[in-house]
Amino acid sequence: MASKNGPVLPQPGKENILITSALPYVNNVPHLGNIIGSVLSADVFARFCRARGLPTLYICGSDEYGTATETKALSEGVDPATLCAKYHALHKDVYDWFRISFDKFGRTPTDEHTGITQEIFAQLWKNGFIEERETTQAFCAVPEHNTFLADRYVEGECSICHDLGARGDQCDACGNLLDPMQPDKNAAGEDESKGTGWLINPRCKLDGSTPERRKTKHLYIRLDELNQEITAWLDRVENGWSANCVAITRSWINNGLKPRGITRDLKWGVPIPKGLEGLSDEEYANKVFYVWFDACIGYASITKCYTDEGNLEGRNWEKWWKNPDNVTLYQFMGKDNVPFHTIIFPGTQLGTKEKWTQVNHLSTTEYLNYEGGKFSKSKGVGVFGNNARDTGIDPDVWRYYLLSRRPESGDSEFKWEEFIDSNNNDLLKNLGNLCQRVVKFCQAKLDAKVPAYPTTPIASLDEYKEEINKLLKEYNEQVKGTKLRAGLVTVLSISGVGNKLLQDNKLSNQLLTEEPERCNAVINFALNLLHLIAGVLTPYMPGTAQSILRQIGLKAAEGETDIAVVIPDIWNPNVLKAGDPIGTPELLFSQIPAAKLEEWREAYGGEELRKQKAIEAEKAAAKKLQREKEKEKKKAKKEKERLAKEQAAKEAATGEVKELPLR
Repeated sequence: MASKNGPVLPQPGKENILITSALPYVNNVPHLGNIIGSVLSADVFARFCRARGLPTLYICGSDEYGTATETKALSEGVDPATLCAKYHALHKDVYDWFRISFDKFGRTPTDEHTGITQEIFAQLWKNGFIEERETTQAFCAVPEHNTFLADRYVEGECSICHDLGARGDQCDACGNLLDPMQPDKNAAGEDESKGTGWLINPRCKLDGSTPERRKTKHLYIRLDELNQEITAWLDRVENGWSANCVAITRSWINNGLKPRGITRDLKWGVPIPKGLEGLSDEEYANKVFYVWFDACIGYASITKCYTDEGNLEGRNWEKWWKNPDNVTLYQFMGKDNVPFHTIIFPGTQLGTKEKWTQVNHLSTTEYLNYEGGKFSKSKGVGVFGNNARDTGIDPDVWRYYLLSRRPESGDSEFKWEEFIDSNNNDLLKNLGNLCQRVVKFCQAKLDAKVPAYPTTPIASLDEYKEEINKLLKEYNEQVKGTKLRAGLVTVLSISGVGNKLLQDNKLSNQLLTEEPERCNAVINFALNLLHLIAGVLTPYMPGTAQSILRQIGLKAAEGETDIAVVIPDIWNPNVLKAGDPIGTPELLFSQIPAAKLEEWREAYGGEELRKQKAIEAEKAAAKKLQREKEKEKKKAKKEKERLAKEQAAKEAATGEVKELPLR
């Protein structure tokens, strides 16, 4: 969304807002939980900031490097670049349909990304925050392969649950972290492992051969050496973060930060830079940076692709990313991404000893579940981005529902019944009713022009204005504080005041006949209120807001596609002037038939969801039975102890010793 005058850049003396949403990994289609967790939430905030007149840049893009991409490409029979191009386009298409207003939705496999990542690493190496470690790793000696294997390229039997399809990083059957091979013992006789188990009879995923154990070197970032700086930085900024975000971050700090590996034996990734003093080019010739190390750097590199398009030597991106005194950074993500944004990336920035823009406000979400189960693409359970479009329901209705259920303080649930109800009641009967009544009445009874406000003010309307401004103040505070659910509730409250205005004044032909001045005042007030509602609704439902603006007679400026929107501090009902023509009434929303409930439930995982729920119910029943057995066991133990005490007391009293009966 670059302006006609070039890319958006920070402006001196203004509150400059930099917004990122977690880069989605492009090996699948995003589901609704992915969308509300990052890109949609960030979009609401970006649209709000723009409407408040703040210089705003919203950056996102596809995270494309790593083992998961390589393995997905193998399964689809294509190379990683082809796979990523396919899924990048799918993601972009989904986000475009959801009306996500990125300034730039970029990608990580770019020269800009490689350059910035290698620059940052070189500074960390120079400053002593990188160390080399020798480790034992699986090596495939088959001549056609002849390389060290990333963990996911090793498969075998889980040593814990003995599932035969476990991977070298994790067993999906039991959920435990694994090592690809049984770990060595260190000098103290302890396992040098990252997981709780390992693979029995490991084999190479590519050719089925048994891998060898060989020594190799990898690079680690010294988070332990950066611990003090990271902690001091956290103390300064964490007040602007979600509670769950603070809890996750502090647990990492409390457990002690340790060196973390940042290289992998892959081809698809950012290569290790050559020519650094003390670092062997040959040793790392076939290694790349681990995706979690370079992914967050993608925010800066994608910004560079936007601000310095085509100019690898350009440094406009630094006006956003190395300007902490003039730029405020907001980041949006699901809770599973928190440590990368609050420990690892900030630690990386601090380790360069350069003046970086670091996150000031971090808004994280919990999980969005689906109809009592979980989203699963492989099993066809849940609504994914492309499915939402297939329903034929406008994107704004989807935006409204997801934002009204945004999992801000705990997990939330997608339910078809609630989705239909939110459209038919929250939207149609409140917002839709207000707009239709006001615009239709003005068109039919007042020559489709804004009526004149009476020269003598009508005192009762001041009460509505006062209430609306009170709600507007709350709204601005809520959205600026990333309390997005609360902000949406306030939008409907403002609309509710408009409906009350019509009801209290009994808007009708009779009012027009008997009290024409009051009728004109009510319509004038209501039309101006619709203008305000379109403004505060824009962050949440931009298409609906544009429809309202068209209906009250506004048009886009020459060369623009959208009508300009401003969210004020204080509202006055004077934007639309007497005699201004209004537009043509449009239906904001349509009734969703009740029959759609079962149709959509069945279409998006009905049978599989029932199986999933049955399995979960069996697990819950088994756990309950186990708890009951444990309870009975404890009860029996207490009873035995009680009898033993009684027996001991009798023996002490009588001097006799008797054996207790076996139980």
